[in-house]
Amino acid sequence: MLALFAPIVALTAPEAATALDTDTEARWVDFELTPYNQLRFPIALNGHTSWAILDTGLSDTIVTSRFARAAGLVAARRQRALAIGGGVEVGWADAASIRFGGLTRSHGRVGIADPAGHIRFGADILVGADILSCCAIDIDYDARRFRILSSGRMPFSGTTAPLRRRIPNGVYQSEVAIAGKMLRPIIVDTGDGGSLTLSRTAWASTGIRDARITTTLGWGMGGPVVTDTLVIPSFSLAGMAPMEAELRIEGDGGFSASVGAAGRLGTGMLLRYRVLLDPRAGRMILQPGKARAAKVPRSTSGLLVELTGAALRVVHVMRGSPAEAGGWKAGDRICSADGVPVAEDVKDGQIEWTVGTPGRVVRVGLCDGTERSLTLADFY
Repeated sequence: MLALFAPIVALTAPEAATALDTDTEARWVDFELTPYNQLRFPIALNGHTSWAILDTGLSDTIVTSRFARAAGLVAARRQRALAIGGGVEVGWADAASIRFGGLTRSHGRVGIADPAGHIRFGADILVGADILSCCAIDIDYDARRFRILSSGRMPFSGTTAPLRRRIPNGVYQSEVAIAGKMLRPIIVDTGDGGSLTLSRTAWASTGIRDARITTTLGWGMGGPVVTDTLVIPSFSLAGMAPMEAELRIEGDGGFSASVGAAGRLGTGMLLRYRVLLDPRAGRMILQPGKARAAKVPRSTSGLLVELTGAALRVVHVMRGSPAEAGGWKAGDRICSADGVPVAEDVKDGQIEWTVGTPGRVVRVGLCDGTERSLTLADFY
């Protein structure tokens, strides 16, 4: 999960100019989804190439300090900004050019910061709404590619939801319904790997009671964030038929509430569709993709892990889970499961046994040579 910024004081800087090549519509940009569901793609800034994240939930484009040094960017001023996971310090610099997919932005400021999760995402640049809102973005998640179009274009048919830029920070916003309750504004955040996140107040307004709730871990620009999470059966987007969705609930004082939003709609949900984001035309168009009817994957172990070399490192133990009952802790390192080394057990970025059939007993080999038994269960 990547950050959104609170309103940031504008600086005196050369006026930015954005231009599209005449063949921009044919210039698809291939992307890959990171393990945290961010869209990672190649980009050039001041002639220096690197990897970027497409982040409509970010008000201003950000580069890491490492990349800023390589590209000759010098911060003229620094200030604190609010982000998911906590505050961050941002410096501001003029970028001569940013180019991807037939789009070129000349001059205009970029922020210089070091997002807590940027190493995990393998990117040095987060492209925000300040650049993306010039145009329409056609994201084909099934084909893992996107393109930039002139605002007003409708390259495919689908269901339409309202979309506009949120004032004063300029991020994208729309609306959703849960159990028939309309919630707005909802920030549309391609940089957020989750499906849907609500403030605690917005969640309470849905009237849902007796839900089985656990915890999960996300990453924001300011660092890791633990939130309550559950699976709801009655999520509706753009007036379409209700569907199952994973929902995260921020605690009191969470980011969404602090910027006056009911919540955020992330890539975990958007990737079920082909999506056109066109805030200037006031619309988001969604065409169901291959994953539209897919069941929400649920952990049956309660272990959230990340691959580090030939081992899995536990980054979070979900509340009420078999792992919590078994005394697992964040930082535990796993080298095998049922005798299969971790390196041979990862398929398409997934660790199958962590979401395996309830009742299955897994022999988990820790990297210190000990072994534990874990009985999988349906706990949320």
